[in-house]
Amino acid sequence: MKQLICITCPVGCKLEAALVNEELSVAGHACKRGIDFAMAELTAPMRTLCSTVRIAIAEQSEVIFMLPVRTDREIPKAAIIDVMKLLASIEVTQPVSCGDTIASLVPVCEGNMIATCDFPFD
Repeated sequence: MKQLICITCPVGCKLEAALVNEELSVAGHACKRGIDFAMAELTAPMRTLCSTVRIAIAEQSEVIFMLPVRTDREIPKAAIIDVMKLLASIEVTQPVSCGDTIASLVPVCEGNMIATCDFPFD
């Protein structure tokens, strides 16, 4: 039995869920979304990842500039460490606008990292 807090609506139901022989058992849900959430968490948990990447001008200054980024979709929870390793190697060298793709995550999983703010390189 795994205890979860459903995050699909503001109620935040405290769930108790188990998956035995592909049979899902969920208690504590107030709606069907709780059942769907529990099934996803027990079989293939997904997350949106927010992080930062370096900006190239950081070496020319005493200030280290970082650009905030996030995934453009949920990615498998198991891929987060590999995505973070990929992000550690990325350095932005051009102006970016909010929503621009910074990196493809295809070597690790489906999706892209996108900028969450503008950086003009003035």
